[in-house]
Amino acid sequence: MSCHTSVAEPIEETPASTPGGSPRLRTVALVGPPNCGKSTLFNRLTGMRQKVANYPGVTVEHHSGKMKGIGRNDLTLIDLPGIYTLATYSEDARVAVDVLTGKMPGVPKPDCILLILDVTHLNRQLMLAAPVFSMGLPTLVLLNMADQLEARGGKIDPLGLARELGHPVALISAAQGKGLDAIPEFLLRASLKLDSGLRPVQLPVLQSAASCRSWATQVTGRTRYQTPAASLWTRRLDSLLLHRIFGPIFFLAVVVAVFQVVFTLGQPLSDGMGTVLTNAGARAALLLPDNWLRVMLRDGLWNGVQSVLVFLPQILLLFLFIGVLEDSGYLARAALIADRVMRSIGLNGKAFIPLLSAYACAVPAIMATRTIENKRERVATILIAPFMTCSARLPIYTLIIAAFIPDHRFLGGVLGLRALTMLGLYGIGFLAALLTAKMLNSSVMKASHAPFILELPQYRWPTFKSLGFRLYDRGKLFLQKAGTVILGVTFLVWVFSVLPIHGGQFSDLSQSIIAHLGRAIEPVLRPLGFNWKIGVGLLSSVVAREVIVGTLGTLYGVDPATHALGLQAALRHDLALGGAIALVVFFAFAMQCTSTLIVVRRETNSWKLPALQFAYMTTVAYVAALLANQLITHLL
Repeated sequence: MSCHTSVAEPIEETPASTPGGSPRLRTVALVGPPNCGKSTLFNRLTGMRQKVANYPGVTVEHHSGKMKGIGRNDLTLIDLPGIYTLATYSEDARVAVDVLTGKMPGVPKPDCILLILDVTHLNRQLMLAAPVFSMGLPTLVLLNMADQLEARGGKIDPLGLARELGHPVALISAAQGKGLDAIPEFLLRASLKLDSGLRPVQLPVLQSAASCRSWATQVTGRTRYQTPAASLWTRRLDSLLLHRIFGPIFFLAVVVAVFQVVFTLGQPLSDGMGTVLTNAGARAALLLPDNWLRVMLRDGLWNGVQSVLVFLPQILLLFLFIGVLEDSGYLARAALIADRVMRSIGLNGKAFIPLLSAYACAVPAIMATRTIENKRERVATILIAPFMTCSARLPIYTLIIAAFIPDHRFLGGVLGLRALTMLGLYGIGFLAALLTAKMLNSSVMKASHAPFILELPQYRWPTFKSLGFRLYDRGKLFLQKAGTVILGVTFLVWVFSVLPIHGGQFSDLSQSIIAHLGRAIEPVLRPLGFNWKIGVGLLSSVVAREVIVGTLGTLYGVDPATHALGLQAALRHDLALGGAIALVVFFAFAMQCTSTLIVVRRETNSWKLPALQFAYMTTVAYVAALLANQLITHLL
């Protein structure tokens, strides 16, 4: 089946610009349901790398970029969140409506619309067309995934559909870049105000869900649309992966395998990277004069940043596996499996996608709750999202586990104690989120149950290009944070660890400003098994969780007692096993992230909720760490 467009011949032409010389067409909106390929098309048309995943709820805000390769470089393409309707039940729909009606501050009203629909699910996705057409803007309907339609025996008459809709239609494959020549042709006609030759159609009254559904069914029926059959492999895999018993077991096995590989393969890579960075720092230090400058650069900057950079291989490995699960379409199935658990605590499966993305970072996860229509469910999901173990916790988890947990093996060496410990930390964070949601649902946040509707995508082979871009972006983000936030905080820690200056000499660490600050809070933290250095690390980690590793690297690097030791050995010198376990338990529950607090404030329009959230999570973290330290101390 060839990809082609059904644009009619023009009837009249008008000048391409107004008398003042400005083009008529400046802004184009990209609209479509979730998981229809919008972001893939956006990336192709703009050359940007907006995140693409094989499950809904990825785009949670509008993104814009300059369109390329269409003869003009002044056209702005706006990628709107994936929506099923323009009814403002959710924040995503409100964003789309505000942009399309010109009410979004700082965003010009679009001059025309590219409506992208998944042609393999046209009966349902066409329901969005009627309310979009009612906006009165020139619209090109793009039927995406034409390659899958043909491969699975589906059929569609694009020209007939264009006559039924009263708008031009093009059959495309955004992933393969086929059929996209229809877009510049449409934009040219829109800029010249050319008549498409298509007659207006009668739209459903008030665009209610029911009327749009009777209308969509009639349109597809008259155009002889044939729904493509699900692939044999999809049916076979779903019979296993969505099974009520084997599905959850398989999901748990996948998670355990991921963490096992992260430790088995990632730990040697991290150790090797640490050796390289240590040698590089030592050689660089020899090139500097033996004065305060060498001390500042080596102890104040390099030691702290190096302590964090060594965990980059493990973080990239984790995101590699997450990327494979996302792109393959498996995580959409995991959302259905999780729906059963979500309902037991008063949430539905829509909360799974934000909670899942929180394993990368809580900030986009909280923004992703905009897809949840019920306000109480949305607020409840926002409040529990920071309990999910984000990638910023991985450095401190890996550091403590590698330093204190022996590398015992089980099941013939396939499964390790370190991987099980990591899995346990992820598990207790998830459990805390579930218990908190249950508590909220039984009291102040009780909400009515809403049906969870999710279109399962076809299984796909992840591409090296997609995974490569994902790892590049994640690595770049990590290095940027290491070069800015972590570098800045560790430098300040070093400065306060050598001040005040007496007789032209730096203070010893024990007499420094930061030591006095740490000892002031030490009585509160001593029951947890923490010393004052850990306390300083906890304070610094409020800026960003992974900063604690850089802080500890700096403090132990300037301490004469541990200066010659690596960070793992230095921690074993100061911490007992109970204190070490208490530290990672504290991080499993604490909300140690200023960015998360700020985004919660923005999404809830109040400082009250983030303040209560921070206080609650800190209290839970303190109590859990106290119990962990006391339990392990008594057992040993």
